[in-house]
Amino acid sequence: MSKDMRKLLIMTTISTIIASYIGIFVNLFIWEYDHSIAEVSLYNMSMFISWGITFTIAAKLLNQFTIRLTLAVSALCGTAAFMYLVMVEFDNRYLWIVLLGIPVGAMFGFSQASQNLSIALRGKGSEYAPYFATLMVISQVISVGVPFVAAKVIDGYGYSGSFILMLVFVAMMLIFSFFMPRITLSTIDAQDNSTRSRFSIRMAFGRPGSKWIILSFLAAGVFMQFQNLFTLLFTFSVTEDKLLIALLNMVYTICSLLGLWVYRKIKIDEMRWLWIGMTLLAVGFLIVLFESPEALIISNLITAVGMFFFMTVWNAQQFRYIQHASPVSQASFLVWRECLMVATRCILLSLTLPLKGMGGTGFVLIIGVTLVCLISIPFFQQRANRTLENYSSLIIAPSSDKSL
Repeated sequence: MSKDMRKLLIMTTISTIIASYIGIFVNLFIWEYDHSIAEVSLYNMSMFISWGITFTIAAKLLNQFTIRLTLAVSALCGTAAFMYLVMVEFDNRYLWIVLLGIPVGAMFGFSQASQNLSIALRGKGSEYAPYFATLMVISQVISVGVPFVAAKVIDGYGYSGSFILMLVFVAMMLIFSFFMPRITLSTIDAQDNSTRSRFSIRMAFGRPGSKWIILSFLAAGVFMQFQNLFTLLFTFSVTEDKLLIALLNMVYTICSLLGLWVYRKIKIDEMRWLWIGMTLLAVGFLIVLFESPEALIISNLITAVGMFFFMTVWNAQQFRYIQHASPVSQASFLVWRECLMVATRCILLSLTLPLKGMGGTGFVLIIGVTLVCLISIPFFQQRANRTLENYSSLIIAPSSDKSL
C-alpha cells in the first residue's frame, strides 16, 4: 500500500476503536435502562440520519478544504457526544436518545466521508482488496481488545470513566488529523467545479451497470442494519455482564480470523466468496428462530465468519467499480451510496420500533425481508460487474480494430 493509504489505515484504526466502544457500550447503556428494542432502534435511527446528512456536508466541504478539516470536525463531534453522555440528562428519555444520536452520527459521517472519498481518490485497484482485508483484521483485533478494556474501566469507574477514556482517543484522532495527506476535491478541473453538478444523481450513476449497483447497496443497507442491531441485542439478551460480553466478542473475532485464514488459504473466484458469505449469513439469521440463548450465540458465530467474507469482497467490488471514473463521479457515487443506504437502514429500524421482543410474527417478517435483501446482493453485484465488463470490451474492441 502507498504511504497515503497507510495513513488512512491508521486514522481508520483510531476511529474504529471509538466506533467499537460506541457500538457495544453506548447501545448497552441505552438497553440496560428498560430493555427496550424501540429505544435502541430510535438511537440508531437518529444516528444514521445525522450520519447521512453530515456525510453529504463533508463531501461538499471537500470542494474547498482537505480531509484534515473534515476529520478534525469529526473529532470535535466525538468530543461533543462523550461530553453529552457525561454531563447531560433529560426527563424526556426519547428526546435525550434522539439528541445523543446527532453528534455520534456526525462524528461517523465526517470520518466516513473523509476516509471513503480518500480511498476512492488515492487508492488503486490492486490496493482495495489488501486494504479492506487488513482493515478487517485490525477491526477484529480491536473488537477483542476494546470491549475488555472498556468493561474493566466500567466495572472500576462506571460508564462515566469509560466515556472519559474515549475522549482520549478522540483527542488522538484530532491530533492525527493534522498529519493526514492533503486530499481534496478542489483540484479538479474548473469545468466540474459546480457543486450542484458534482453531486447530481446523473454524475453518480452514469456508468454502465449502475442500476444493479444501486439495488445492491439499497439491499445492503437493510441487511447490514439488521446484522449490526441484532448481533448486539442477541448478545445482550444472553448476558449483560460486561466481561462476558467482551469474552463473547473475542469468540466472534476468533471466528472472523478463522474466516481470514480460510480466505487466504483457498484461492477461488471472488464472487464465490460473496455467495459463501451470503449463505453463512442467511443460515445465521434463520438459526435465531429457535429462540434459545445457545441459538443466539451460534447465530453470531456463523454470521461473524459470513460477514468477513461478504464485506471484504463487497467493499472491494464497490470501490473497484468506480476506480476508472473521474474524481467527481467517484465522490458523487459515494455520497449517494451513503445517503441511500442510510434511507434503507432507517426503513429497517422503523420496522423494529413496535417489537417487544425477539420473537413473534413481526420479528419473523423482519428476518424474511432481511433474507430477501441479502440473497439478492450477489445477484445484483454479478449483473453490475458483467454489464461493466461487456461495455469495456465493446470500447476496447473498436480501438483494437483501428490499430490494425
